[in-house]
Amino acid sequence: MKTVIEWQTMKKIYMRLLPFCFVLYFICYLDRVNIGFAALTMNRDIGLSAYVFGLGAGAFFWGYFILEVPSNLILEKVGARRWIARIMITWGLVSGAFALTRGPISFFILRFSLGLAEAGFFPGMILYFTYWFPPLHRARIVAGFMAAIPISIGLGAPVSTALLELDGVLGLAGWRWLFLCEAAPAVIFGVLCLFYLTDRPNSANWLTADEKRWLNAEMQREKETVAQNRTFSVLETFVNWRVLALAAIHFGQAGVSVGLAVFIAQIIKGLGLTNMQTGVVTVIPYAAGTIGMILWGHYSDKKNERRWNLTGSCTVMGLGCVIAALLTGSYWSVLGLSLITIGLYASNAHLFPLPAVFLTGPALASGIAWVNSVGILGGSVSPPVVGYLRDLTGNFAGGLYALAGFAALAAVIAAVGVRETPAKAKIGRALAAATG
Repeated sequence: MKTVIEWQTMKKIYMRLLPFCFVLYFICYLDRVNIGFAALTMNRDIGLSAYVFGLGAGAFFWGYFILEVPSNLILEKVGARRWIARIMITWGLVSGAFALTRGPISFFILRFSLGLAEAGFFPGMILYFTYWFPPLHRARIVAGFMAAIPISIGLGAPVSTALLELDGVLGLAGWRWLFLCEAAPAVIFGVLCLFYLTDRPNSANWLTADEKRWLNAEMQREKETVAQNRTFSVLETFVNWRVLALAAIHFGQAGVSVGLAVFIAQIIKGLGLTNMQTGVVTVIPYAAGTIGMILWGHYSDKKNERRWNLTGSCTVMGLGCVIAALLTGSYWSVLGLSLITIGLYASNAHLFPLPAVFLTGPALASGIAWVNSVGILGGSVSPPVVGYLRDLTGNFAGGLYALAGFAALAAVIAAVGVRETPAKAKIGRALAAATG
């Protein structure tokens, strides 16, 4: 049973941070994957095959990889308020520039530049949450935050396909309107970050002195418990086997996530639907993924267990890939796509609280960023693979089987490579005792 001070403090923090950060990630992911919907007409206009489109889509993650760790270390130093604002404003400007795309070369350059601009946003937000949320709250806050991914694609799908209908207005193609309209919120909310975000609890004038003391005590207890085992330097995180295991799991997750996100509109349109119908049906798998992630993340926090929840969710993700491949061309394939999103987004909720189990301080900042930057390279590999198999076979079944391989990699490594240390168990028991 929660104490009164914990209940009132965490309620304030959830209400203050989660809705705003959710909107930020919604905008972020929409700008990252809206090319999947633009491709319904853009590829023909500028001469992109499925393979070249997939290769260009993956170029985003090359730029992302280069600046991911430096970006997170800068955030740790200068604070989330200024650094997240910088990230959002620059990615919004680059995203809007996609309206100027003329062919494969400009498409590649802009995708790479978008990765440079956005680098550090996601791991920066995960790091930011470790300043505000004690361990027993982290899977649910990550789940709530990352619900923006399926919701951005689910809600963004009909919006994006509707913007395609502006084709010809003021002499611009519909896909150019899509990029212009969906880039503006990033710049607007980037400016708002400067006024709304609070870097650390001690700077929060919306918390009372007692609430700050309680939260600082909880965070200090976690740091001391983690430090009892061993502390790591920033450089050590780059070669630590536990960090690399989490990065390999995320490689599999990201391979499925990006491979699905950039091609799902084309997969669903292959059922014989119009662009608008495609946007509506795309909502189904991502609605399922949102619900599954929130419920599974809450269950993981309640049981204070990550390893087997992570393994199970990666397995569900792979099973969904196989079902979608077997049923390609049938409306039943949407069931498989829904299982993919449930397993995928739930697995993210289980994975990203794990670095804080054994890392702290700057090492935690670099560790989270390294997991995400190495792992996200899976997103540069899977789109060209799926696109190549689509060009080769004429359908997406082979590509979905390839995504099942990414999921299998994540599940196996989660089962054998994730260890929840005694420090984690101590934190869980201590917090459980403190809260009754």
